[in-house]
Amino acid sequence: MIVTIKRNSNPVQIERLTRWIKNLGLECHMSEGEKSTVIGLVGDTSKVDIDLLRSLEIVEAVTRIQEPYKNANRKFHPDDTIVDVKGVKFGGSHFQIIAGPCSIETEKQVIGIAEAVKAAGASVLRGGAFKPRTSPYAFQGLGLKGLEILKKASRETGLPIVTEIMSEKYIDAFADVDIIQIGARNMQNFDLLKAVGKLRKPILLKRGLANTIEEWLMSAEYIMSEGNNEIILCERGIRTFEPYTRNTLDLSAIPLLKEKTHLPIIVDPSHASGLSRLVKPLSLASVGVGADGLMIEVHNDPQHALCDGAQSLRPDQFADVVKAVDVMLPLVNKERDK
Repeated sequence: MIVTIKRNSNPVQIERLTRWIKNLGLECHMSEGEKSTVIGLVGDTSKVDIDLLRSLEIVEAVTRIQEPYKNANRKFHPDDTIVDVKGVKFGGSHFQIIAGPCSIETEKQVIGIAEAVKAAGASVLRGGAFKPRTSPYAFQGLGLKGLEILKKASRETGLPIVTEIMSEKYIDAFADVDIIQIGARNMQNFDLLKAVGKLRKPILLKRGLANTIEEWLMSAEYIMSEGNNEIILCERGIRTFEPYTRNTLDLSAIPLLKEKTHLPIIVDPSHASGLSRLVKPLSLASVGVGADGLMIEVHNDPQHALCDGAQSLRPDQFADVVKAVDVMLPLVNKERDK
C-alpha cells in the first residue's frame, strides 16, 4: 500500500501518521521525490482503514500495490535510485562501464588488464576469484588468493572492484570488496540473498538463467527486506532454444524494468552472447534501450584464457566499444563519468 502525501504538508502531521502506521505493526518507508512524497506500507495492510487514511488532511491518495515486490517497486520510490560506489554512480543520468577478466589468473594479468581498461574508460574493475562452472573439472578460480590479487589491482589503479560471492561463509573475506556480485546461478539462493541484505554494501544482482522479471525483482526484494537498498540489477541473457549464442539477451527487459523498479539496471553483453564479435553491437543496443551501464569481459590474451576466452575482448577492442558508446550516450540523456 502507498500513501501519497500532499505537497508542503506539515512535518509534524507526517510524523504522527508514520507513528500510527508503525503502531499497526507495519513497516513504513518514506520516499521524498522531486514531485511528491510517498509512504510505503509493508506488512499486513488489512489492518489499515483506507477510508480513514484518505480522509486525513495531508493525504492526497492511497493506492494498493498488486505486485508482490514492494521495496523494489517504482510506485514506492518514484525517482531513480542512485547507487554510489566510491564516487562512481549507477542510475539516473549516470552511465558506467565495468570491465575486466572473467577469472583472475595471475597478478600480472589482472593488474595489466586493470590499467588498460581504466585508460580506455572503465570505472569499475571486475574479476572472478570464485568461479561457478558447469563441470566440476573446469577451472574453479583461485579463491581467496584471487580475491587478494583483485584487491591489489584496485589499490594500484584506484578502480573499485566487483566480484562474485558463492557462499555465506566467505562474507567476512568480502568486507573490502566494493560491489558484491550475486551470479545467475545464485539468484534464488535465498539464504545468500538474506546474508548480503544485512550488509551495507552495493550488490550486483544478475538475472537467473531462466527466471522471469518478477522472480528477479523478488530476489532483489529479499535483499532489500533485510535493509540493503544498494542494488544494481544486471541482465546477462536468458536460456532459450537458440543454439547460435550462449544465451539470448533480453533487451526488452530494460525498458520494462525502468517502468517497474527504481533500481539501476546494467547489461552484460559478454555472457549474453558468448561471442566477442557480438559484444559491440549488443553494447550499443543496450545503451539505446536505456541501460545504466555495461559489464564487459576483457582479457589480454583471450585465446589462452582459462575461462570464457571466446566472449572476451582484447583491450584495444574494448577501447573501441567505449568510443562507440560515448557517441550514443547523449541520445539517451546519459553521460559516462570521466
